[in-house]
Amino acid sequence: MTRLTRGLRSAPSWPVAVFAGAVCALGIGLARSRALTGATPPMRDAVKSARAVSGSSIRVLLSASSSPGRIASEGSLIVLERDGSRLVARSRPGEQWRPERDGRNVRVVRPDGMPTVWTTGPILVRSEGGAPISVGARSFRGELLLYGGDTSVVVVNRLSIDDYVRGVVALEIGRRPWSDSAAVQAQAVTARSYAYTHLESDVTRPYDVTSGVLDQVYGGLTAENEVANRAIESTRGLVLKYAGRIVNAPYSSTCGGTTAAQSEIWRAGDEPYLVRVSDRVPGTDRFYCDIAPRYSWTRTLDSQTLNAALAQYLSNYTNVPGRAPGRARNVSVASRTPSGRVAILTVTTDRGNFSLRGNDMRYVLREPRGEMLNSTYFSVETSANLDGTLERLTLRGSGYGHGVGMCQWGAIGRARAGQDFRTILRSYYPGTTVGLAE
Repeated sequence: MTRLTRGLRSAPSWPVAVFAGAVCALGIGLARSRALTGATPPMRDAVKSARAVSGSSIRVLLSASSSPGRIASEGSLIVLERDGSRLVARSRPGEQWRPERDGRNVRVVRPDGMPTVWTTGPILVRSEGGAPISVGARSFRGELLLYGGDTSVVVVNRLSIDDYVRGVVALEIGRRPWSDSAAVQAQAVTARSYAYTHLESDVTRPYDVTSGVLDQVYGGLTAENEVANRAIESTRGLVLKYAGRIVNAPYSSTCGGTTAAQSEIWRAGDEPYLVRVSDRVPGTDRFYCDIAPRYSWTRTLDSQTLNAALAQYLSNYTNVPGRAPGRARNVSVASRTPSGRVAILTVTTDRGNFSLRGNDMRYVLREPRGEMLNSTYFSVETSANLDGTLERLTLRGSGYGHGVGMCQWGAIGRARAGQDFRTILRSYYPGTTVGLAE
């Protein structure tokens, strides 16, 4: 999941700016793995008495595009004005309708080219009988809200929180076997907690979360699978709480042996339930997450790649005169956090010394337009040219993602060791309890 950062706040241009931010923030902390294996014994319903929390829905930004894809359903589409009081149009089952905008006005166009009247957004699209609605190649539960943005049609999916979580869990923790169900249940509780803490968190925009890594990756009905849905049903309505309030529960793919406190990674104060936690298996020299594909890793940047990355990204995270850092001469670890991650990284160029803190270094030390650095849990090796500039930078590290909160691969390892989802959550979020969202 993500460093739980918010989108841009400029009201006149929120649709494009915020969605662009979601796309550009690839890997902002939701580093996850999606191809794992295991055995398949049946899963137990862990919370038979949990009941649904009624009346809670969430709005998910699906896209902000000039061509968002055609909308269709196996049932008839019903197009209504924003408050749902007036019928604008009704489609035939299976008929594909195309949304379009003119400024803030929005309408849909039938296959024969006949449009509905322009309406100041949003317009509300429902499917008769509650059938899923497809947008392009993906299908979604709930209903759609269509807005006219500055340069795009903005598509928002409004649905119940548990239906939203169905489209999140299967992507966030990957397609899991029954044997890993406790980890999937833990993921369901964290994803649901995240959803509740972001309801109407920004009143300047018409959605609560994006569908990408800026929040939680959401794929709708198309992404669902049986193991994830069983986990969600067995934990229905359950969230993570501290001192009686629902908490924002970050998670990442692989902690590399120990999780990090919030202040080690982000410019934020610590929370009592987001502290450093060892992932060591008691009585051994192994770690629950050492089964992860990126538990250990190496990244090598040659001089051309490193200097291009510094030129493109460094000025976004530290003051660089003229936004031209020059050629790298050294990269060194200035200090480490209590969990062993790099706290401050010093980049020396022929134009001066520049410091990178916390998660920022993950966005700088990468190939231009390439994947961000796996984690801040690494050591540095350098080799120099005869003129003193860096010939090569090699980083040897552990873990994948920001490392705060639940370690997803660690949760899988704990599930395989026999821990239930409540034990897993207590391990990664000390002092919390699991309870109903009411």
